[in-house]
Amino acid sequence: MRLIAFLSVLACTSALAAPALEQIRLPPGFRITLYSGDTPQARSLALGARGTLFVGSAGDKVYAIAPRGRARVIASGLQAPHGVAFRDGALYVAEIGRILRYDGIEERLENPPKPVVIADDLPTERHHGLKPIRFGPDGKLYIGIGAPCNVCEPKEGYGVIQRLDAAAGAKRETFARGVRNSVGFDWDPRTHELWFTDNGRDMLGNDVPADELDHAPKAGMNFGFPYCHAGDVSDPQFGKKQSCGAFTPPAQKLGAHVASLGMRFYTGDTFPQQYRGAIFIAEHGSWNRTPKSGYRVSVVTLGADGKVQRYEPFAEGWLQGDSAWGRPVDVIVAPDGALLVSDDSAGAVYRIDYSTNR
Repeated sequence: MRLIAFLSVLACTSALAAPALEQIRLPPGFRITLYSGDTPQARSLALGARGTLFVGSAGDKVYAIAPRGRARVIASGLQAPHGVAFRDGALYVAEIGRILRYDGIEERLENPPKPVVIADDLPTERHHGLKPIRFGPDGKLYIGIGAPCNVCEPKEGYGVIQRLDAAAGAKRETFARGVRNSVGFDWDPRTHELWFTDNGRDMLGNDVPADELDHAPKAGMNFGFPYCHAGDVSDPQFGKKQSCGAFTPPAQKLGAHVASLGMRFYTGDTFPQQYRGAIFIAEHGSWNRTPKSGYRVSVVTLGADGKVQRYEPFAEGWLQGDSAWGRPVDVIVAPDGALLVSDDSAGAVYRIDYSTNR
């Protein structure tokens, strides 16, 4: 879906009634509650050193939620500030075309500083134009830059995950190629290797191709877009130029058109053992599939060898029949081990926790 239409949908749905959390189905012992209902078009999540939750959006605002506090706007008038990341006391915010830094932000939530421009040369196309950002174990800032199309041969610097030394203002370098539109990535806490989600192309039918969970243990890998999708689907337009065998296949095929977005390794210690080290994925939901798919949080379990063992639903219920009242976007592990989930349709952030007494 093109971003203009996408933002129009969000503007209409952000004023919905309170989320119907009683409809969410979870494994035994888990509970979902409303963490914040005042974050319209909530997208990416980042945690500050003092436990402040920062929330990017597909509108023009960035929000901050202090522990046990209410959401407040700390930046406005921006161009779809989807991406947020925190490091060394500063909040980094990625708009469509640039990256900003707000220094000492947790001490100045009531009077945020003027931002420092870190980069102002990001692609400005609006199709797949939202920019996720996260700091990697190497200290560099990683940026997802989608292809400006459903399927095309993008120019250099599109359909990639790049990284830069944000402190030095160095030029961006490409870490992974052949990535149609990654809106979520994280690093395995055991190996420090990159994993990321990628949205499959549209207009090949209801069930093809699958979205992807990809694993990039080193720089320079190519994941196939636009020539090959999901590891084994040759593109009808571009596939004759390069075969699927030339590219890295996904670590796990996800559902077709589920719109897999934010993902995080579970690093807490309050969920049952089977979830520790697992990957939680926010599946935003299909926009042109019949019947609809996604609209849930799924979980991918890895074995001791780092290979995927299982992919299954974790939280479902935002989709009721063929009508959805919510759309998960990102997930993050709170300091107390709970899982926080953003929802840009309901304008909310949820908290999922676990107790053996339930």
